[in-house]
Amino acid sequence: MASSKNFFAMVLFMALLVMTLSTGIQFGSKIDSNWYDAHATFYGGMDGGGTMQGACGYGDLFKQGYGLETTALSTALFNNGLTCGACFEIMCVNDPQWCIPNAGTIKITATNFCPPDYSKTTDIWCNPPQKHFDLSMPMFTKLAAYKAGIIPVRYRRVLCSKQGGVKFEINGNPYWILVLLYNVGGAGDVSGVKIKGSKTAWLPMTQSWGQNWATETTLVGQGQTLSFQVTVSDGKMLQFDNVAPANWQFKQVFDGKRNF
Repeated sequence: MASSKNFFAMVLFMALLVMTLSTGIQFGSKIDSNWYDAHATFYGGMDGGGTMQGACGYGDLFKQGYGLETTALSTALFNNGLTCGACFEIMCVNDPQWCIPNAGTIKITATNFCPPDYSKTTDIWCNPPQKHFDLSMPMFTKLAAYKAGIIPVRYRRVLCSKQGGVKFEINGNPYWILVLLYNVGGAGDVSGVKIKGSKTAWLPMTQSWGQNWATETTLVGQGQTLSFQVTVSDGKMLQFDNVAPANWQFKQVFDGKRNF
């Protein structure tokens, strides 16, 4: 009887697996082949100067490899900064006046937050529950004329393709280490980080803001190399051993050499 139950359980599992593979759904993954409705605007100028810095904690987007292929997200998409680093594919739809014919799609990375304005009753695109992308101007004008101001779009989550390894920028003070993660491939958005000194066990870090992760464990001035375990939103985890050497300093950036 037990073997019969095991047989039927295996058949059910295989059927579910086939269904999953045939529909393109991945367990634990936020990457989604379906398209969803939203709107898009732009901020900053054509040089992208107004898009630098921002609520994800990224600094010079050119130096960090994001360039102008970026967007700020509305509250409904931002997820308190945990969506920072995620990549999206966007197309202009249902607006023949402004959508550029045969423009195709753009692919962008979330690097900032479009804050809500609860004092307004119109043009509340970044207020909940609106799904909205505030693109860099160069990205917006690939889809529509800048005079459009705002356009209807469809979007979907896609995998991020990044050059080089995951980057770790170490900031903070002797009592508090703050690590900014950027240039993350795969799902792109980091959901968990652990840090390990060469004299400690693995220590979970907490999200401080954007993609800045913190620990209050003292690791400064003890001659310890630093290693990291990074988990992205689809559940994949990479371990980066001895990323920072024993003589690491604040404000330094270290290359994990690998990506998702």
